[in-house]
Amino acid sequence: MSDGRSFAVTSGVGRSVRAWLDGDRPAVVPRDASTVLIVRDAPGGVGGVEVFMQMRAATMAFAPSVYVFPGGGVDRRDDDPALPWAGPSPAQWAGRLGASDEGLARRLVVAAVREVFEECGVLLAGPDARSVVSDVTGPEWSAARAQLAGRERSFAQILAERGLAVRTDLLRLCDHWVAPEFEAHRYDTRFFTALLPRGQVPDDDCREAEHVRWVRPQDLLDELGAGRVRLFPPTIVRLEALTAARDAASFVGQDHRVLTWRPELALTPDGVGVVVPGLPPSSAGVGERLVGERGAAREEPPPDLRGDPQ
Repeated sequence: MSDGRSFAVTSGVGRSVRAWLDGDRPAVVPRDASTVLIVRDAPGGVGGVEVFMQMRAATMAFAPSVYVFPGGGVDRRDDDPALPWAGPSPAQWAGRLGASDEGLARRLVVAAVREVFEECGVLLAGPDARSVVSDVTGPEWSAARAQLAGRERSFAQILAERGLAVRTDLLRLCDHWVAPEFEAHRYDTRFFTALLPRGQVPDDDCREAEHVRWVRPQDLLDELGAGRVRLFPPTIVRLEALTAARDAASFVGQDHRVLTWRPELALTPDGVGVVVPGLPPSSAGVGERLVGERGAAREEPPPDLRGDPQ
């Protein structure tokens, strides 16, 4: 097994792993995606931050009942050059993201802003490069989000009609994860962080989520340790990083060392699991139980994994 941090898997994932090892699943190419850690200062003046989290609906095929940050897959219309833009250019973002071209960089950045608006009503946009819209409540904005979710209107159309531009300078790249090959729903995800804009209030008006909350990162990690919540490894790692934040502005403003993490199938002392090569162990000893995905790839597994997964 490669050096790195290990995570256990549930029995459901174990069955999917076996199907993947037996070659019963077609290969899945990971889909580009973006997710955003929306943060604010913790109340009470005691320091630290809170992060906005969604618990996905139990009926969802992907990651049911799992706490996640708002986000989702890119859409072909995210590459629309007509979309109003303010902040670092697609070329600059391509360098930061390690993207193969400006089009991919544009899609990833726009997907981050679009998904956050669609899923929780936070809009990282403004009429110019120095301001941000402060109120996105009311029936008109709710209708725009519904149209966006239903693919009736594009994000570019919604912004242009209101004289708004995406504020790409409000995003900061902080991580990059590629889902393991045995997953049925594979994503190549860039993680961003952003301050909650003044005057805006994220909500639960999202069909994919059954519960939302602001939470201190350590509180959610404690709930994980007690077996009360489920989280994916990338979420755990990002929450751990947030526990050290003095305040929201300094966390978003810092230069994050961004590496690409690629979890691999592995044998652990507890049976089949995943290991993230190069990822240091948690100082708190936090582990994770992966949830509910099916196997995907046909590539030959390492020889030591050809046995019967436990």
